[in-house]
Amino acid sequence: MADRIPLHRILIVRPSALGDVCRSVPVLASLHRAHPQAAIDWVVRDSFRPAIAAHPALHEAIAFPRSRFARWWRSPAALSEMLRWGGDLRRRRYDLVIDCQGLGRSGLITSLTAAPRRVGWRDARELAWLGYNVRHRTPSDRHTVDRMLALLEAEGIEPVRDMRLYVAEDDRRWWADRHGEPDLGGAPYAVLAPTARWPSKRWPLDRWGELVKPLLKRGMKRLVVIGAPDERPQTDRLFGAGGGADAALVDLVGRLTIGQLMAVIAQANLVVAHDSAPLHLAVGFDRPCVGLFGPTDPGQVGPYRRPEAVVCRHRPGPGEKTVNYRATRLGDELMRLITVEDVLERIDAVLETASRVPAAARETVR
Repeated sequence: MADRIPLHRILIVRPSALGDVCRSVPVLASLHRAHPQAAIDWVVRDSFRPAIAAHPALHEAIAFPRSRFARWWRSPAALSEMLRWGGDLRRRRYDLVIDCQGLGRSGLITSLTAAPRRVGWRDARELAWLGYNVRHRTPSDRHTVDRMLALLEAEGIEPVRDMRLYVAEDDRRWWADRHGEPDLGGAPYAVLAPTARWPSKRWPLDRWGELVKPLLKRGMKRLVVIGAPDERPQTDRLFGAGGGADAALVDLVGRLTIGQLMAVIAQANLVVAHDSAPLHLAVGFDRPCVGLFGPTDPGQVGPYRRPEAVVCRHRPGPGEKTVNYRATRLGDELMRLITVEDVLERIDAVLETASRVPAAARETVR
C-alpha cells in the first residue's frame, strides 16, 4: 500500500470541470497529511488552474492545455506538442499517480507519466483503466468526493474531508478594493449564479427575478450576478426587469477571472446556484449556500455534506432510471418543479443556521 512506501513525488490527475476540480481538494489534503514531505502536483485544465494554485498543500498546478490538444489526432503540430508535454510528465518521475477523473483523457495522462504506481477505478469509463496498473473497485453510488477518497482508502491512506479553497492574494486585494466602491459600498451581498451549460439544469430566469425583492428584505444590500462570458445571453433579461430593485443588481456576468470569482464567493453572505461550479466554490469557502437540482442527483454531486442546502423536487423512485441531463428533449421540465417559495424557504433555513454559528466557530468539514 502507498502509505508503506516512502513517496517523494505524487501527481493528482483531475483536469476538469471547474466544480469537479474544486471538490477534489480533499484528495490533495489527504495525500498531504499522509505524506507531508512529498511534493504533490496536480494536472488541471489551464483555464481552471487558479482554482487550486493557491492551496498551501500543492507543490505545482500543471496546466493541461486542452484546447490546444483537442485535435491531436488531426494536427501533427498538436500531437508533437502533446508528446513533449507528456515527456515532461515522465521526466518528473512520480512515485504515485491518482486519476480522480476516470475518463479517457485522464487515463491517457496517467499512462504518460509511466509512474510505477498508477491508480484509478476498475470501472473507469472510456477505457481509462488501461492507463492504470492498480485498479480499485469502489461503490458507484457514493458522493463523488467520497468515491475519490475511496481510491485513497484502498491505497491505505486515511481520508481527510477538508474542502477548503484558497484565494490568491492579488484576487483577494482586487475584491477588497472593488467591494469598497460605491455600487457595493462594503454592504452585505448575495451571489446569484443563474446560468448553466445544460438547459436541463437551469431554473427559469423569471423565477430568479422573483428572488430579488425577497432577498433585499432579508438584509442583502446587493445581489451580485455571475456567469461565464458565453452564458451572458442566459442572464440579459434579468437586468431591467425588476423595477426599483434593479439598483441592487451588480452585473459581473462574463467579467470575472476564476480567481476573481473565487474572491467574490469567498466573502458572500449567501450563494444561490444551480448544480454548477459556484455552488462547490461556496462549500469550499464555507459560505451559506442553496443549490437548485433537477436532473442530477444531489446525493452524488450536490454540495458535499450539506443536504440542508439542497432544493430538489425530482427524485427517481425505486427502479426508475436516472435522467440524463444532456438529453435535449428534457428542457427545464424538472427545474420548473422548483417554486420560488421552495427556494426562499431553504434560503431562510441556511441564513438562520449561519446567524447562529459565528464564522470563527465553524469547523472545516472533515
